[in-house]
Amino acid sequence: MTEDFPAEAAAIVQRHIEDEHGYLSWLNTRVDAIERGRIVMTIPYDEKLTNTVSPPTIHGGIAATLIDTAGGIALRTMLDDPLAGGVATINLNVNYLRRASGDLTAVAEVVRAGGSVGVSTITVVSTDPEEDSDVAARQSPSSDWNDAVATGQGAYRLFRE
Repeated sequence: MTEDFPAEAAAIVQRHIEDEHGYLSWLNTRVDAIERGRIVMTIPYDEKLTNTVSPPTIHGGIAATLIDTAGGIALRTMLDDPLAGGVATINLNVNYLRRASGDLTAVAEVVRAGGSVGVSTITVVSTDPEEDSDVAARQSPSSDWNDAVATGQGAYRLFRE
């Protein structure tokens, strides 16, 4: 049985990502849900993040950033002290499946958290913010391959305190 992720730690992680982390804050990254071994994060559509095509599409690097960040944070929730420990990306695999033209939401789930290396799998979906105003839908988006704009897997070095 897996114990719950402490609410205080979840609040600290959320505040850091949304308000204090330079790059992720600039992207307006939002934490929609966090629990032990799983996180849901969203980067809202912004014209500054698009390719110069018509109609505009979200640059693939934004999806890759979301995949890497969500995969690492999901693993951080598995550490005994998620605030004192750390993770560093060893390998990142991103599969671009189709163009994205709305908000990007990633669901990251831990596959394995070993003694020094962990692996997460991540699915990214794109939603039109005007069509998806349901908070519950963002917290538990479909991870069906048919809805995905990108998928990924990350391997991370775990620094346990």
